[in-house]
Amino acid sequence: MLTAPELALPREQRLHELGQDIAHAAYLRGRFVLRSGATSNYYFDKYLFETKPNLLRRVASFLAELVPEGTDRLAGPELGGVALATAVSLDLGLPFVIVRKAQKAYATSSQLEGELYPGERVAVLEDVVTTGTAAIQAARALRRAGAVVQDVIVVIDREEGAAEALAAEGLQFWPLFRRSQLGL
Repeated sequence: MLTAPELALPREQRLHELGQDIAHAAYLRGRFVLRSGATSNYYFDKYLFETKPNLLRRVASFLAELVPEGTDRLAGPELGGVALATAVSLDLGLPFVIVRKAQKAYATSSQLEGELYPGERVAVLEDVVTTGTAAIQAARALRRAGAVVQDVIVVIDREEGAAEALAAEGLQFWPLFRRSQLGL
């Protein structure tokens, strides 16, 4: 929940300040190998903003605004998307499901954790996207289980092909921030 002084600021100013705070907390320079296998001279360490209650609360509030009307359930891909799905779930009162990277080999042998019913409209929440591969894999797993997945909502788009890849998969893309908006 936002404090009274935070709410007194105009929305665009609060969003700009959040972007600056995320960049300050999580933008790293160096040499990094990304999930896609590509190398980069910068990295957004999602855990450096997702593990800070003040930042996560603010991120969740803005992500909640992006969840389309009529959404029945949220989905958080393992691992970074789980904190986001939890926080937005608490903000909106919507249930969520966790999407594992792979089907587990024990107990229920499921790739999805939590309840999911065929025909439910599910929005995927993701932290940082480069190519969008993880979000696409999560959407496909949800679709195989009978969910209607049309929307992927992310905190940061690195602007390296995710928008195009998600569109090719028939997914609407809702980034809270694009790298270029963060002044980096």
